[in-house]
Amino acid sequence: MPRPASDAEPTRWPLADGRELLFFSLPGRAPAPVPDRRPLPPRDAQRSELRFDRQTGQWVIIAAHRQDRTYHPPPAACPLCPGPTGDTSEIPAPDYDVVVFENRFPSLSGAATQPFDLPPADATAGFLAAPGHGRCEVVCFTSDHQASFATLDHPHARLVVTAWRHRTADLLARPGIAQVFCFENRGAEIGVTLTHPHGQIYGYPALTPRTSRMLHNARVHRERTGTNLFADILARELADGRRIVARTDGFTAFVPFAARWPVEVHIYPNRFVHNLIELTDAELDGFTAIYRDVLARFDRMYPTPLPYISALHQYRSDELDGYFHVELMSTRRSAGKLKYLAASESAMEAFISDVHPEAVAERLREL
Repeated sequence: MPRPASDAEPTRWPLADGRELLFFSLPGRAPAPVPDRRPLPPRDAQRSELRFDRQTGQWVIIAAHRQDRTYHPPPAACPLCPGPTGDTSEIPAPDYDVVVFENRFPSLSGAATQPFDLPPADATAGFLAAPGHGRCEVVCFTSDHQASFATLDHPHARLVVTAWRHRTADLLARPGIAQVFCFENRGAEIGVTLTHPHGQIYGYPALTPRTSRMLHNARVHRERTGTNLFADILARELADGRRIVARTDGFTAFVPFAARWPVEVHIYPNRFVHNLIELTDAELDGFTAIYRDVLARFDRMYPTPLPYISALHQYRSDELDGYFHVELMSTRRSAGKLKYLAASESAMEAFISDVHPEAVAERLREL
């Protein structure tokens, strides 16, 4: 099956305000970009701020300029569709396969060449703040406005994975980026403001709270047992078997024992790797296949496509306990009902599930 090489270099193109656009193309295809003629205002070097919450020990991103971002435009004005004239779109070209560009309304920015040291969480400080250092990118999966990741054919979906892998390697090498997070929000119920099939990539200046907790728990587990927490979770799910959704030679998809969301599936490689960079070409093919498989099952659950969040958990190679995996989750708890994160979840971080994980796994296996 033809597919792009995992180390293929994209075609680079400048946008009107100096941001860079990267074209990732299928074999035998070449992009034909045109000049970006939009009268965009110059970009501020730094537009957001990190503020430290002393109650939780966590950094909060303040990015008020994002209030002005494009919000539910009509399809004819979609900024992620091809713009053959160079006057309207973020992608000034008559067509494309996969593109990546720096977000015009980033939550984090400024991670180019300058180093960055996040100030320490000094308990004696009154108010502690820092520049919103990092990078936010948009990944457009296809030029087809009506498509979704699940409807892409294998070579095209594999090209998106190639783009994720390329950007992960690039961003991890930049000064002051501690974590690279590839993700997708799909559906208005999730809060998506642009319906064109796309995802995003965040380069954070510090580990996110969820990642820090998981790495801490994994370290404690290793010190106590001598084994990897994530590998043990996978082994126990396989031994139990009731929550397995799909399994191949390279990957396993399962509903976790303590699932927090009405629909939640985790995809693990069957061998330990930290991130997409460490997967072989054959494993990248296998990952693409099982990822599409699970998303297709999602869209067969109900009469309308399932809204979901896709989160790729990646780790640096020196984060020894970090095991690459994907978490897919949806707030839809039935065909016409959503799960809202109300007081227990939002205020106390104590999740209450309305469904049995085993029942969800059985349903997804049937699909």
